Amino acid sequence: MANYKLISFDKIPSTQDYAHELIASGGASDHTAILAAAQSAGRGRFRRTWVSHHGNLYISFIFDCPERDPRLSYSVAVAVAETIASFGVHPTIKWPNDIFIDNKKVSGTLIEYSGPYVIIGIGINVNSNPTVDRYKTTKLDNYSEIPMNELLNRLMRNIDKWRRADFRAVRSRWTELAACLNKTVKYQGELAELIGINENGALVLRRGSRYLLVFGDEVTM
Repeated sequence: MANYKLISFDKIPSTQDYAHELIASGGASDHTAILAAAQSAGRGRFRRTWVSHHGNLYISFIFDCPERDPRLSYSVAVAVAETIASFGVHPTIKWPNDIFIDNKKVSGTLIEYSGPYVIIGIGINVNSNPTVDRYKTTKLDNYSEIPMNELLNRLMRNIDKWRRADFRAVRSRWTELAACLNKTVKYQGELAELIGINENGALVLRRGSRYLLVFGDEVTM
């Protein structure tokens, strides 16, 4: 599968936690992918529960990454969106890397660093979608019949393509797909307008006549 070492399970607690354990034990290598048909303790950002029943895609990728790169989040978001779009579906990106269809969440990403590696966890609702209090959800099966193996193959190819792409191309495509531009966000307890991202992966916010460059989870939608 696209030069990856694939480790597959029917059900484990968390592909992300397994990846961390693999790295800690010295058994990890670049381009390792941990795939599960279901998870009993799947998690997203801020350790929120990611409901993980059978029928969807749950995978964590391990890549060499000696330094943290704030631009990676955008590359991954574009890769997932392009994968979904390749099946004739029209996704949008909600900052930082959630994927929505018709204003309903279909995919989420969790990026964590461990030693000399980065772990990119991706969940995509394919055949089922959970009920979540904070937002509406959907599944790909509502829009297209998508074989799981083909979805995985295209995702792997797109992850490789967009991780290696010049960030100018990533930034341009992310901007085209972004559903959050010119929307109001909260930064340090005050409202601001999200204008875009700069060449280093910082969010560009406008508050009155001032422009702010910010990174990471300091911003809430």
